[in-house]
Amino acid sequence: MTNMSKDEQVGYHKGALESLVKERQELYRLITIVDQLIKLHAEALQKLGVKLTKDEEELEKKL
Repeated sequence: MTNMSKDEQVGYHKGALESLVKERQELYRLITIVDQLIKLHAEALQKLGVKLTKDEEELEKKL
């Protein structure tokens, strides 16, 4: 990278940041979907009378 001009280096780093921000947004979207599914399954189990373990209850509280 030392052979690149300053403008090329700036462009490279800006492109990398744009890509990483988009990746982070997509990861957040996926995590949100997974959290919603976890909550729905936990609620369904509780309605069926299944007692959640302590770890599962703590996970649900975090959501």
